[in-house]
Amino acid sequence: MSKLGVLGGMGPLATQLLYKMIIENTEASCDQEHIDMIILSHAKIPDRTAAIKSGNTKEVFHALLDDIIMLGKNGCTAIAIPCNTSHYFYHALQAESDIPIINMVASSIEDVIAAKPGAKKIGILATDGTLYADIYKKECAERCVTAIYPDADIQKIVMDIIYEQIKKGEKGNPEDFAKIDAHLKALGCDGAILACTELSCYKEYHPLDSFYTDSLESLCKKSIVMCGGKLKGEKNDL
Repeated sequence: MSKLGVLGGMGPLATQLLYKMIIENTEASCDQEHIDMIILSHAKIPDRTAAIKSGNTKEVFHALLDDIIMLGKNGCTAIAIPCNTSHYFYHALQAESDIPIINMVASSIEDVIAAKPGAKKIGILATDGTLYADIYKKECAERCVTAIYPDADIQKIVMDIIYEQIKKGEKGNPEDFAKIDAHLKALGCDGAILACTELSCYKEYHPLDSFYTDSLESLCKKSIVMCGGKLKGEKNDL
């Protein structure tokens, strides 16, 4: 039996949103048609951006790996990590685990390309850590598209929405996001990825148009299919 392990808590709000998304995007007429899941909310994992920028990543890596091992011992057959910045460790973690870890970064980029054929420039809205490590830039380059980062002043607004608004329990300021939106479109982006799950939470409060692809939604859909569930209104095609 397939079982999804969710390595969450980074942050907790995004973890509960992933669970809600999976329920809402699964074609099910009864409880038994939903996928089985174990949700681990490990909120005490140190801040990923701080770890990456300082170079002190061992504590974070081992915390993530220990959690993956624990989820595997409890029967999980696929792992979802609803934190983009944690995907800095994706390849190293996968090398240490026989359990498939869903690559939210790759899935998100592929969803943009599928939705916007011919797209060449994709805006990346993410933490400083994700941008600093070029997590999305590397995956975009492999798919012949260019990752576009906000300039320094706009990136400060992105980080403020993530850390000073959503992570502190606020709903986010639409006026702040409007500045980000105008900036990405002025840079000529064909679309943009909400490449931080706190921005996925922002989208729950303030719906956005199809210019934006939600990384958490990409992870949600991949998780359902990987665990044998049926996507609502869509064919299951990995």
